[in-house]
Amino acid sequence: MGVVLIIDSATYDAIVAHARRDHPDEACGVVAGPVGSDRPERFIPMLNAAMSPTFYEFDSGDLLKLYREMDERDEEPVVIYHSHTATEAYPSRTDINLAQEPGAHYVLVSTRDGADSPSYDGPVEFRSYRIIDGAVTEEEVKVVAAYGNLGDN
Repeated sequence: MGVVLIIDSATYDAIVAHARRDHPDEACGVVAGPVGSDRPERFIPMLNAAMSPTFYEFDSGDLLKLYREMDERDEEPVVIYHSHTATEAYPSRTDINLAQEPGAHYVLVSTRDGADSPSYDGPVEFRSYRIIDGAVTEEEVKVVAAYGNLGDN
């Protein structure tokens, strides 16, 4: 497993837009990709069933449907993302306990301090982690224009 999440700018923008749109509740979703590719390709925003500013939960029926669909398409969850509405983009104890996909990149976006506004022009806190057996390792995020241009930033 790498220590870098390579993500295309359209998917990056879609995750940030979803986090802003669902604020003040936490947003959540998955970006699926071909099994074994480590390439997040299909953006799948999910409903936060908890509808909470401090907690996210995937609807169990929606999640089951998603996993069946990914199996049919030979995909896996490459990125599992959610937002923090009032704190930094770092996994909470609950986030760590819920992390069940050791191969996934866990992305957090913070919409605190006005970052939820579409007119906000400051940097967005967008961070990625590997969470394996309770151990959290931050990894670099590299945003590329397209996957064929991995040298681009």
